[in-house]
Amino acid sequence: MASAGLNLDEQKAVDRFRKSVVEPSMTSLVILDFWAEWCGPCKALTPVLEKVAAEYADKGVVLAKVNVDEEQFIAAQFQVRSIPTVYALFQGQPVADLTQARTESQLRQVLDQLLAKLPISPGGAAAQDIAPLLAMGEDALAAGEAERATSIFSQIVEIDPASGAAYGGLIRAMAAAGALEEAEAVAGAVPVELAGDGEVARARAALELAKNRPDDSELAALQAAAQAPGNMEARLAYAEAAFAAGQRDVAADVLLSMIGEDREWQDGAAKARLLVIFEAVGLEDPWVSAQRRRLSLLLFG
Repeated sequence: MASAGLNLDEQKAVDRFRKSVVEPSMTSLVILDFWAEWCGPCKALTPVLEKVAAEYADKGVVLAKVNVDEEQFIAAQFQVRSIPTVYALFQGQPVADLTQARTESQLRQVLDQLLAKLPISPGGAAAQDIAPLLAMGEDALAAGEAERATSIFSQIVEIDPASGAAYGGLIRAMAAAGALEEAEAVAGAVPVELAGDGEVARARAALELAKNRPDDSELAALQAAAQAPGNMEARLAYAEAAFAAGQRDVAADVLLSMIGEDREWQDGAAKARLLVIFEAVGLEDPWVSAQRRRLSLLLFG
């Protein structure tokens, strides 16, 4: 559920929903019940949902209830027009409409069908194929939803604490969200056996660069200083700040121009910084491949 353009109350509603529904759905099948105090059919259905959810708890099923009077924004996002309305959610997405399953036997039948298809193992833990979750986290990061990505990668680390990609994604997501101290703490807590993992190294490079993230006035000042002829230090600082501010094309252009002018300056500092940027972005990224071709032309063309 995107959070861009929301007012404060809507953002709080989304945050509550993520914590109480979306996050549990990453590893469990969530029965999502939209109800209200004044709804008679809701009161009749509640005991059925609670009983069956309890019976299926050891199979990875949990019950979440949303009061439509208190959470009108969330109800609107699901286009709830009458209550009770009941959905099944897995990994943040509706996978079935359970509204018509009003009896225990009907609900059990639908849950059995869903559990046979979804990667949920007994105890509520998702099967260890975390690739779809990693892709979801990366998609959130690419969409600029750093906080959502942080939540997703946190869940993956809990599911598979031996995954370097999960730790790397979590560190990058926290850094993108501006939570640099928290990202540092996670980087320091990475298991020793993952210290040499490529995704962890990539994340640490991204975190190091993110520490130089400037505000707009600082970036403008660095840009102005970089215009001075021969001021290589200022140009290097501007390139680092531009990348930290999300302007990776600018950063690459500045560093490549420095390499073209004096590749040996400070023992190849511009090239070294460019390689760090490549690692932070990801060596398989198409953007990195394009910049590496430009670098090769400078060095060997």
